[in-house]
Amino acid sequence: MGQPKQTSSVTPLRAMSRAVTFAAFGGLLLSQTAALAQSASQQLATTANSRSTVSQDNTTNAAAAFDDGTDDTATPATNGTTANPDDAAQRPAIPDAQAGDDITGSILDEDIRRLNTREAPIDETLPRRRAAESASTAETPGIPIGTFVLRPSVTQSINTETTKDGSTTQRRAFLETDAAATLTSDWSRHQLTVTSAGAWQRNISGEGEEQPSFKVNGDLRLDLPDDTVAHLTAGYNFYREDTDDPDAIANATQQSDVQEFSAGASVQRDFGILRGTTALALTRSIYSDATLTNGTTVALSDRDQTTGTLRGRVGYELSPALIPFIEATVGRTLYDETRDSAGYERSGHSYGAKAGVEVDLGEKLKGEVGVGYEMANFEDSRLSSIDTATLDASLLWSPIRGTDVNLDLQTSIQPSTTAGESGYVSHALTTTVTHQLRDNLVGTMIGGVTWRDYPTDSTINDELVYTAATGLTWNINRYLDLTSTLGYELTARKEGTDSQQWRAGVGLKLKR
Repeated sequence: MGQPKQTSSVTPLRAMSRAVTFAAFGGLLLSQTAALAQSASQQLATTANSRSTVSQDNTTNAAAAFDDGTDDTATPATNGTTANPDDAAQRPAIPDAQAGDDITGSILDEDIRRLNTREAPIDETLPRRRAAESASTAETPGIPIGTFVLRPSVTQSINTETTKDGSTTQRRAFLETDAAATLTSDWSRHQLTVTSAGAWQRNISGEGEEQPSFKVNGDLRLDLPDDTVAHLTAGYNFYREDTDDPDAIANATQQSDVQEFSAGASVQRDFGILRGTTALALTRSIYSDATLTNGTTVALSDRDQTTGTLRGRVGYELSPALIPFIEATVGRTLYDETRDSAGYERSGHSYGAKAGVEVDLGEKLKGEVGVGYEMANFEDSRLSSIDTATLDASLLWSPIRGTDVNLDLQTSIQPSTTAGESGYVSHALTTTVTHQLRDNLVGTMIGGVTWRDYPTDSTINDELVYTAATGLTWNINRYLDLTSTLGYELTARKEGTDSQQWRAGVGLKLKR
């Protein structure tokens, strides 16, 4: 028989020892792996905490985050490490839009991460540049007088004039001195403005009538409570009647000198969207004698008169730039002499009404336009009444910078002093264009037409008066200008001879 297989008791012991060895080695390996994982987790947490601390205000530091007087007891963190319970409150919250930062660890601001960062507007990076002050628009400093500022100017020019009336031609050269001044108050409330202008002529050759003139006007504005503004006005105007005037004396070497005194008061008040204005104006006219070619004089005191006008206006404010309005006027004219030299009673009444709109679009367009009806009647039954439809406009338009267009259209009834004549209706249109050619050079063009429309039963035919003028002003400096003018006037008559006038001049203007 074969021998039985022998087994040794050492074999199980060896197997057990080997198992224990493998278990111990595996336990050691697992413990080292856990330690490495724990160390890496703590290092990541420390890095994230330091980055969060840097992103906060510079006054906060890592030491203050831990040395804040709170309990140092550690609590288990969700990742198996220990963490302070106040760490979450000290770390800045990450917006929802930056949830991807948990993966990349980036805490940069959105604008910093963008490659095409936002550029600041020019207005934010550079200071606003002031427009250079033009020499032609610069205002002189003036002369301080107490609480007022006086800005005077004097212009001395040499001129030539040619007048042709039918077959008669007159030429003259003359010196003209123009003086003007503006006196303005510098008050915190209310304002007083006084303007004056005058011209004096002296012939140095040829023959022709000299045309002196002078006027002064004052306006006191009172700023009253409850959105109320009052104006008190007064003025004086002196001029010599023009030879082409319908009331001028024929064959006179010197026409009548006219003096006009004026005074007025107005009150304007806003009632919410309604604006009301009431105004009263008084005018006193005095005529001197006219001198004939033979040296005799003609008394014209029968033309002296006083006129009063009462005006009322109500406007509805659709917007600050658009205000429709209605207006009514009533006037009374009284002559010093009940009958003139021809035996006519020329005192009478006048009435008018119109509707229009006020426009204020700032520097681009401002003014008003109105249409209406006007009538004048006289106490003498032999003088027929005059009535007419009216179209009035006064607009200031600036199409481009440096260019201003002033449009003025006026319809008025002009009484006559000719025997048997009531008067005529005047339709006057004047356009003035001012353009700044250069910084110190300004050009001006003026064009106008006046239609003198006489009643159908009048013995005088209608007349048309055309005017055109151009001028240049060179600003040598703020206080001195060089001026030049060229003008033409034509009076066309249906019957009778036409008259023409040419005028040219150059001068220096001194202003302060």
